Amino acid sequence: MARQEVTYEEVAAAAISLQEDGTRASIDAVRAALGAGSPNVIHQHLLEWRASEATPPAPPSAEIPPSVASALGNWAQQFAHEAGAGVREALAQSESDMADLLASSQQLEAERDELRAQLTGMTIARDQALATVTERDEDIQRLTMELRNARLVATDALVGKAKDQLAIEGKNEQLVDLRAQIERNVASQATVSDARLTAEMELIGAVTARDNFEADIKELRARFDASNAERSALRAELEVLRSRQ
Repeated sequence: MARQEVTYEEVAAAAISLQEDGTRASIDAVRAALGAGSPNVIHQHLLEWRASEATPPAPPSAEIPPSVASALGNWAQQFAHEAGAGVREALAQSESDMADLLASSQQLEAERDELRAQLTGMTIARDQALATVTERDEDIQRLTMELRNARLVATDALVGKAKDQLAIEGKNEQLVDLRAQIERNVASQATVSDARLTAEMELIGAVTARDNFEADIKELRARFDASNAERSALRAELEVLRSRQ
């Protein structure tokens, strides 16, 4: 089932709560606090939130006090260090985000491999079910032919017995034998019919199992495709971060 993506307001609220607790608002920390959301979507919301929360640092005064004229070189170095602090912090944050995205990408790859293994197992099971269905169908056809032949044999036997009965003395004894023959033929037909019914029930069960396997395979394929799509989005985000650096 597809996951419900988190909103900007949820990510911003989680980030503020983490900061108030003294925890860095990283992608993994926000995702753990929310209990849902893809790293790519959380990262986009975090970038927007950081941009709205950031306040540009006040530039240091460029006027050189007379009292520090002799220390102009040291003051210029300190000024450059303070001016570059924001850039260094943003770079460090980008590197941290890249590490989080890489970890999430590895997790998605592991999930994709697991789904692929499950899909392979379901495909094998489906093929086995199809083979069983084919085998049961062949059994039903064979039993149908045996039942037809048994009926022909029983009919021929009845006709032959009737002819013999008319030509032979002792009709009562022949009637007993004929009745016994008919009962045996009927019992044989019942056995064949029972076997055919059993085979048909097994066939129905095999077809139902096959349909269930196909439904499971479709669901696994959908999850597998979603995992690949999310992994592709993470790779694109990593490329953007690398290009910014």
